[in-house]
Amino acid sequence: MVALAHAVSAPEGLALRIEHLSHGFALDGQHLPVLERVSLDVAPGEFVALLGPSGCGKSTLLRLVAGLEPADSGRVLADGEAITGPDPSRVVVFQDPTLYPWRRVWDNVAVGLEAQGLLKTHSAKVDEALEKVGLSQFARAYPRQLSGGMAQRVALARALVNQPRLLILDEPLGKLDSLTRITMQKELIDLWQRQGYTALLVTHDVEEALLLANRVIVFSDRPARIQAQLKIDRPYPRHRDDPYLVDLRRQILGLLGLGESW
Repeated sequence: MVALAHAVSAPEGLALRIEHLSHGFALDGQHLPVLERVSLDVAPGEFVALLGPSGCGKSTLLRLVAGLEPADSGRVLADGEAITGPDPSRVVVFQDPTLYPWRRVWDNVAVGLEAQGLLKTHSAKVDEALEKVGLSQFARAYPRQLSGGMAQRVALARALVNQPRLLILDEPLGKLDSLTRITMQKELIDLWQRQGYTALLVTHDVEEALLLANRVIVFSDRPARIQAQLKIDRPYPRHRDDPYLVDLRRQILGLLGLGESW
């Protein structure tokens, strides 16, 4: 998985600031609070993982960062500018690759450029993105011909073709088998190190967060509040049996109320 020599250098990751963010939803005529005064700074090029109980509001936070909906109160800023809507510099990769089954892999990756009217002049970016994720030989394949891991690589290529400055990852490996997941974890780190974008990952896998992230944010139950931030002071590649990571995993599971289970 080596980028093409003629590829344009990736832009620097953006600085993300979340200020006193609160949000909720209407449910059966009642207001359901989901996020409560969340504040967080993410440095350019940093890889941050978000952990917390299921349904606490982590994915909602990603949607607000992506600009897919406005927050009830507080602000989200990219390089000091308020986020008011979606932008190609901020791209989301979801758990489900959501590929168009009637389009070949190349055409699925090209969707973003096509929507922006840039495909004719920037078609080489599609080839470069497929090269980055190791799928050049499958450019003419249909989604039904791909494994789960390959389909998720297509989703990553579709994101990378826009040269994002912030890659927003909403449990992108959650549906993969364990062996494929391990492989994809390594590939995510390789891509991040080569491309230099800022990464924000939601995962329910504590070990995955510790293997991938520079920093892990642990949220409380809904409405989500930040209850801990842990810096992961280990070089890459990391190893699951590293005593430092094993100790951090125990700490995090304790924060999540699962300390007695391990």
